[in-house]
Amino acid sequence: MMVFYRDLPSPASLFSTYASLAGTIMMIKPMIHTIIPQPVQNFVVSYLKSLVGSSRSSTTLTLVISDMKGNEGSGIRRKNELYFSAQTYLSSKISPDASKLRMTRDPNNKNVNLYLSQGEVVSDVYKGIQLKWLYLAGSKKTSTVIDGGQDNEIVNSECYELSFDKKHRDLVVNSYVPYVERKSKVIKNEARIIKMHSYSSYSHRWESVNFEHPSTFDTMAMTHKLKRSVMEDLDRFIKRKDYYKRVGKAWKRGYLLYGPPGTGKSSLVAAMANYLKFDIYDLQLASVQGDANLRRLLLATNNSSILLVEDIDCSVDLPTRLQPATTTYGAPQGSTPLTLSGLLNCIDGLWSSCGDERIVIFTTNNKEKLDPALLRPGRMDMHIYLGHCSFEGFKTLASNYLGLSQDNDDTHRLYPDIKRLIDGQVLTPAQVAEELMKNEDADVALEGLVKVLKRKRSESEKCNDESKRMKMIEEDIQD
Repeated sequence: MMVFYRDLPSPASLFSTYASLAGTIMMIKPMIHTIIPQPVQNFVVSYLKSLVGSSRSSTTLTLVISDMKGNEGSGIRRKNELYFSAQTYLSSKISPDASKLRMTRDPNNKNVNLYLSQGEVVSDVYKGIQLKWLYLAGSKKTSTVIDGGQDNEIVNSECYELSFDKKHRDLVVNSYVPYVERKSKVIKNEARIIKMHSYSSYSHRWESVNFEHPSTFDTMAMTHKLKRSVMEDLDRFIKRKDYYKRVGKAWKRGYLLYGPPGTGKSSLVAAMANYLKFDIYDLQLASVQGDANLRRLLLATNNSSILLVEDIDCSVDLPTRLQPATTTYGAPQGSTPLTLSGLLNCIDGLWSSCGDERIVIFTTNNKEKLDPALLRPGRMDMHIYLGHCSFEGFKTLASNYLGLSQDNDDTHRLYPDIKRLIDGQVLTPAQVAEELMKNEDADVALEGLVKVLKRKRSESEKCNDESKRMKMIEEDIQD
């Protein structure tokens, strides 16, 4: 059938018809709002949308991950850790083509953080599965009953919608979501600033500063065997959460660092904190007012942290069961002082289970002075002796301070002399470092070190000869 131009309506007729239809709609629309209640309108619209949506994506499952969790109307809302794990993970997946992002600066992070904005979508692939993340934000009015009255407030809420094919539900929930949590933890650790916490007796709380100690296992003047042993022990501890739960032990680990002053005990603590990205809580026992105060302090520490008690042998005189307790300095009248028993209960008693992934470190210059109760198995799991500087430790220090290679024993012409002279209890790593810092010229610095080693050797030999002579005199007198 052919349509001729003369059979088509004129533009004037088309415009007149459109104007009449638009006017009719404008007249009917208020009547619809008046006659049909708003809830009915909303129901019809949502029903039509569900029909369209179900026909279009009937195989899609969407999981909603809200930023807060809690019961409606209870007034108690807590952070949903899974939401924040997803937020951190998705910050590393943002497309360069994203048109709108949220920007924040977290005091615990080194850099500015970029997050998804309203309506932004991130696509991801996991084991061949296509997944889509959508960020949504909004607010709603909530009502809470308090003392017989009703309290209304506007609550802001955020969530991520994770969509994928329904048939992959088990794999996503049981494998992909834990994967997101693990990756989030890695990202947070890389950007995290370690904190050093100390207890203030004035504010009665932990106060913190950024911990920027540069010590690492690479810079420690330790033997490779000891370094490897400590690092492997830390790695094993971090990976054994389920193991500790299965055997019924609190997820904690105790280390006793002992040896003469200047052997690197504090530097090893810093290296462990930098290696694990753990905060350090420096506990000065002299400032603790009693056992109850100690429990409150430890409960206020975070998971994945190091509790450090330096110079445990002389930090405070802890009463034992055989020694009568005296009132701790600064403790309120009539309060129970800090005791050895109270400290031990916090280390490996019932209170030690109030937290996960904790490391307890004691340091001392005189291990023999410690109460045997502190050393029994199960309290300090690993005893690490840090002694005088070995040749292997010297090479690490020479690399740190002078830039010399530590791969070979013949890196410098003076290395053979140093290897011969440094063996034994001659100089501590701190004393060696002091000599190496005196001059940036390797020849001058090492020549100075050789002189010091020779002098120390001579003094030691004279001391040994004198000891032998006195011993012979005593034996002659007894004869």
